[in-house]
Amino acid sequence: MDFLVEAAHLSRYYGKRCAVNDVSLSLASGQVMGLLGVNGAGKTTTLQMLTGNLAPSGGQIRINGVDLLKQPVAAKRYLGYLPDTPPLYKELTVQEFLRFCAQLHGLDKQAAKKAIAYVLDRCGLIGVGQRLLGNLSKGYQQRVGIAQALLHNPKLIILDEPTVGLDPLQIREIRELIRELGQQHGVILSTHILAEVAESCSHVQIIHQGRLILSDSMANLKQTMTSDALLVTTRLPADTKVLSAIPGVAAIEKLGELQLKIRYNPSCNPGQQITETIIVAGWELVELTPVQKSIEDIFINLTGGKSA
Repeated sequence: MDFLVEAAHLSRYYGKRCAVNDVSLSLASGQVMGLLGVNGAGKTTTLQMLTGNLAPSGGQIRINGVDLLKQPVAAKRYLGYLPDTPPLYKELTVQEFLRFCAQLHGLDKQAAKKAIAYVLDRCGLIGVGQRLLGNLSKGYQQRVGIAQALLHNPKLIILDEPTVGLDPLQIREIRELIRELGQQHGVILSTHILAEVAESCSHVQIIHQGRLILSDSMANLKQTMTSDALLVTTRLPADTKVLSAIPGVAAIEKLGELQLKIRYNPSCNPGQQITETIIVAGWELVELTPVQKSIEDIFINLTGGKSA
């Protein structure tokens, strides 16, 4: 497989403090990777190193096969980058700003015209091309930030917290755009929002206190998100002491007078015996539903529920 980005053993120190410690990652075209972590985990520092805006204290980075540290100009031609704060000149119109960005990328007038028309359409900006950036909503400003990252048709797009500060509708629109971009480019996005990764990404890496603690595909993660709990509803109150005595039952959480969440050992599913016990006892079973694990459960288990 040909990788758009290969980073090996990245580290970054600020004085004696280690912000990123031995982080490695790779991404191919058509993949969308979510770099997940709480605020301060080291996500932005990692992305700044991947884009050549911050020199690593150690490690190597190759962008589309080009060494970023030895040939930064050549490597950055394959990169499009949206920082956590979009680099917008708010006194310019959208069209003026994109023309300026096209010049920075070295596009001639004809190529710039085609590129601007393409990103305006791709990012849903056709109706606001003549408006001042300062007068646009936060959602449209984020779209312009993504548009400037796409102008030179880079193979790799890196987005740092692309939905921060947006309302629910704007978040849904940006997520849809990210999924579309992932069909033709490689995309890396950082976020502390768990749903962002679950809905937008094909791969996930979790970084915590500067260290990479998980790297996997969403497909593999979903296979591991098997249930280890049952949601049980009865018509009459059930005796939790009786249910707790069933082999395999680990814990029972009372959600209401007639509803329980029963956790069990993954190696022993006691669902059938729970059902039989409820029926024999006359509590009248209304519902018995497996509770699916979420990426939030995985995240909390890995980090211990602690911030960076």
